[in-house]
Amino acid sequence: MGEGFWAEGIWLVGFVAVQRVGELVFVARNTRRLVRAGGVEVGRADYPLVIALHAAWLIGVAILGHAQPVNVGLLAVFFVVEAGRLWVVTTLGRRWTTRVIVVPGEVLVRRGPYRLLRHPNYVIVALEIALVPLILGLPVFAVVFSLLNAAVLYRRIRVENEALGRIA
Repeated sequence: MGEGFWAEGIWLVGFVAVQRVGELVFVARNTRRLVRAGGVEVGRADYPLVIALHAAWLIGVAILGHAQPVNVGLLAVFFVVEAGRLWVVTTLGRRWTTRVIVVPGEVLVRRGPYRLLRHPNYVIVALEIALVPLILGLPVFAVVFSLLNAAVLYRRIRVENEALGRIA
C-alpha cells in the first residue's frame, strides 16, 4: 500500500470504529422498535460481556495497530467480509440488533445469507475479529481475541438458538 501515513493501520481502525458507532445508532433504533412491538430480550445478562469484548478488541487494535503497515491482500479479504456484513444487515433490516430480541408472532428469516447459515452474522464477526489484527500484523492478538470471541459466542448462540427455537 505505499509508504507513509496512508499505509498505516489508523485508517482501518478508524473505518471499523466509525462503522461500529453507526451500527450502534441503527441497533438502538431497531431495539426500541422491536421492544415496542412486544419483543422480549433473551440473554440480557450476557450482553455486557459482548460489549466489553468488542470494546477491548477495538481499543487493543487501535493501540497496537494504528501505526502498523496494512497487509493489502488481507485487506481485500476484509472488504469481502464487510460485503457479507452488509448482506446480513440488509437482509434483517429493521430486525437487526446486537441483542437477542424475540417478537411474538414473527417468523425466522430464511432468505439471503440465512438460507445458507443459521448465524451468518456471528461468522462475519468472527472473521472480522481475526482479520483486522492480522491485516495489521498482530497474529497473537488475533488468536487471543478469536478464542475469547469463540467462548462468548458459544454461550450466546446457545441462548439465541433456544429463544429462536420457540418461534421456528
